[in-house]
Amino acid sequence: MALAHNTFLELVRQKVFYFLLLFALLIIGSSLFTVEFSFQSPLQVLKDVGLGAMSIFSWLLGLLCTAMLLPKDIEDRTLYTILAKPVPRFEYITGKLLGVFMMIGLSILLMSVLFAAVLGIREQQELAEIARITPVEELEAALAAVRASAFQWNLLAGVALIFLKAALCSTLTLLLSTFATSSVFTVLISVVVYLIGHVQGIAREYWLRPGEVSLLVKGGIAVMALLFPDLQLFNVVDEIAIGTKIPLDLFLQVTGFGLLYTVVYFMVAQVVFATKEL
Repeated sequence: MALAHNTFLELVRQKVFYFLLLFALLIIGSSLFTVEFSFQSPLQVLKDVGLGAMSIFSWLLGLLCTAMLLPKDIEDRTLYTILAKPVPRFEYITGKLLGVFMMIGLSILLMSVLFAAVLGIREQQELAEIARITPVEELEAALAAVRASAFQWNLLAGVALIFLKAALCSTLTLLLSTFATSSVFTVLISVVVYLIGHVQGIAREYWLRPGEVSLLVKGGIAVMALLFPDLQLFNVVDEIAIGTKIPLDLFLQVTGFGLLYTVVYFMVAQVVFATKEL
């Protein structure tokens, strides 16, 4: 916990944290005004933009901060000072990753607060407009419809999945950094894996379409599906944004999938780091 706390404080002090967080907050805040130029429901646009910004910037934040952890500690020789004490490598990696999770959690919390505030402001604007133009006999039903579309408990499930996705990608980045030669290499490979995770479902459907499929292709698809997480499963957040109620079993399935890959990547990172020559 001491390592996690120190890592969290170190990450919060980095300029990249403030830059990305400020950029994300600006996008979420500006969405309050951009909804006027959309043909969709303003509240739906707000939820699309808000959850999308939270997903992208929490991933970027976790990626950049995790990629710099080990190289920076090695360059500053902090790593050698810590491991020279009775601190196992397992605890060192665990503390570093927990610090990243704390930082991601803080950023998502701050973005969620602004998102809720923007959504609440827009809801009041919509209620005032509905009250002005709706006949009295239909007013109560119209107001209830706006309130129902503004805040839904499904949004909390969406935020939880956004955190889980960022945590999964950060753990993968930590694994890559245990054997990478530089933080730039780690960032590039992590981005490639992120893109593969989002397109592998499409590629799998294409290659396994009806017709003859060679064993080599099937084997390659199986290896890809095993090594890289199918990040399209987290696209249920998009369904949540438009108001679709996600079944509990689907939410638990995606959560279990994310936790499984997070734990596997974490254990592999432990093994690689334990055998790494420093």
